[in-house]
Amino acid sequence: MTVATTRETLGFQTEVKQLLQLMIHSLYSNREIFLRELISNASDACDKLRFEALRNGALFEDDAELKIRVSYDKAARTLTVADNGIGMSRDEVISNLGTIAKSGTREFFSQLSGDQQKDASLIGQFGVGFYSSFIVADKVTVLTRRAGELASQGVRWESDGGGEFTLEMMDKPTRGTEIILHLREDQEDLADGWKLRSIIRKYSDHIVQPILMHKQEWDKEKNEQVLTNEEETVNQASALWARPKSEVTDEQYQEFYKHVGHDFEPPLAWVHARVEGRQEYTQLLYLPARAPFDLWDRGGARHGIKLYVRRVFIMDDAEQLMPAYLRFVRGVVDSNDLPLNVSREILQESRDIEAIRAGCTKKVLALLEDLAENQKEKYAGFWKEFGRVLKEGVGEDHANKEKIAGLLRLASTHADTSDETVSLADYIARMKEGQDKIYYVTAESFNAAKNSPHLEIFRKKGIEVLLLSDRVDEWVIGNLSEFSGKPLQSVAKGGLDLGALEDQAEKEEQQKESDEFKALTDKIQASLGERVKEVRITHRLTESPACLVADEHDVGGNLARILKAAGQKAPESKPILEINPRHPVVLRLRGEDKRFDDWAAVLFDQALLAEGGALDDPAGFVRRINQLMLEMGGAA
Repeated sequence: MTVATTRETLGFQTEVKQLLQLMIHSLYSNREIFLRELISNASDACDKLRFEALRNGALFEDDAELKIRVSYDKAARTLTVADNGIGMSRDEVISNLGTIAKSGTREFFSQLSGDQQKDASLIGQFGVGFYSSFIVADKVTVLTRRAGELASQGVRWESDGGGEFTLEMMDKPTRGTEIILHLREDQEDLADGWKLRSIIRKYSDHIVQPILMHKQEWDKEKNEQVLTNEEETVNQASALWARPKSEVTDEQYQEFYKHVGHDFEPPLAWVHARVEGRQEYTQLLYLPARAPFDLWDRGGARHGIKLYVRRVFIMDDAEQLMPAYLRFVRGVVDSNDLPLNVSREILQESRDIEAIRAGCTKKVLALLEDLAENQKEKYAGFWKEFGRVLKEGVGEDHANKEKIAGLLRLASTHADTSDETVSLADYIARMKEGQDKIYYVTAESFNAAKNSPHLEIFRKKGIEVLLLSDRVDEWVIGNLSEFSGKPLQSVAKGGLDLGALEDQAEKEEQQKESDEFKALTDKIQASLGERVKEVRITHRLTESPACLVADEHDVGGNLARILKAAGQKAPESKPILEINPRHPVVLRLRGEDKRFDDWAAVLFDQALLAEGGALDDPAGFVRRINQLMLEMGGAA
């Protein structure tokens, strides 16, 4: 039965038009990747069909042998990649070939610079997929039908890579997808058997499904190679992860990563291992070199770990196999023990999966430890891209908390920039004699942390302090009370006790000042009333007149601001105001009667601003400052 239908012309999503133009120009120097991308998509389509057929065998339509075919026609200047995988319905064609439904799309385009070389890297990171066809073709035709649909439900899609594409229904007796590239005039060298075989063996040898091409033989009469009717498999067509490590080259590992990770760049590192015992499974896990744009979308599809059972694809992004704080890891896990009909619901409750997850986590952390110890530059690159995500593990993975803490790289007063980071082990190795705590300060930015007034006494004494300015850092320290037996201590919480770092004379001087200024601290506290829990003499400050401190078990100012920004209510707590008895402003306050309340309010507001807080009454603060300045000017 022939389908009578009209041809529709539809417009590409704006982002697709941008991507097509950028890709054609930026990736032209690496044009061969188009074939890798199309074959990779075809392989995924075959995997998806095998998975859906586990529940509905009728989807195979009497053809259970999944394969990919690559063919060409020199005279017509066409190249075709066909598969008998899951295929697409009309709606899926519009969604998959007309739009980019990916989080971070806007951010991606905002980062493009116009520099072709730089943009090529970004475009590859974003994922080029099907659209890479237009690097070599001036027109692309797609013929597809979803498995299980009637032959009349075939779809023909066509575009020249401009702003539009056409769509019409058609008869397609066989399921799957056929992509026909109408090659540009200067790309006709791709319509060549030897050329195509070499590209396939270079980029797609790892593909599990056989990639078939017609054999060539020499025709003496025509004096040229001609195609025969006999097909041959061009790739190895065996699971790369199932091969012994000694038989897999670094180049093969890297190309497989690009397929499984949907990435353009080689991976940073990988681990390939076979686990035997109560659980038997193979793991091939990769660390990407760059963070994807949707890294912070914890709920989105991640192209993370592909799960196979005895070489049969089961599912993409099996999130149960890797904790959320390692969501950047890509790769394959192939189990010998799980049932073929395993579902996501079964995975959530499976003890076998828990064991595999624990094993995969252990391998990734061991790989990171090896990089941190033996390839410091590589690890620094990893930390820059993924450090903030790895930090989440301190609170999420109690069993591996100490290992993750050992992998942290944090800014500190030991260096001048946020790019120079230290490990907790390095910090401990540099601790001063008599120091028994790891000191840190949290703030909304690196500069705010670096310039915090709370650091003044620590700088004076040469004590290193960690500068924590990522939002996730509050989560980290909330779950990490100590490291290697050394407690972590905020420099902005509780009473400052430097222990053996202070001599007896200093302690006696502090007590003397507290007694001497008691009348002033009581008077300030009475003036500020409900704004403070307490006013006391500080030993933290050497230059600033005052600072705000949280009580030992109260929520700190930085965390309270983060919670408020996230729409959450922080537990009620009042700050402690500490004043510097040697500062001229504080000394002035001792003899002030007329405008004491204004001076006390300004002192509090300045301390609040210095730690990154927001004033309840900014206009009142400005009015007080102006009035005090005028009075001081008049007195002068």
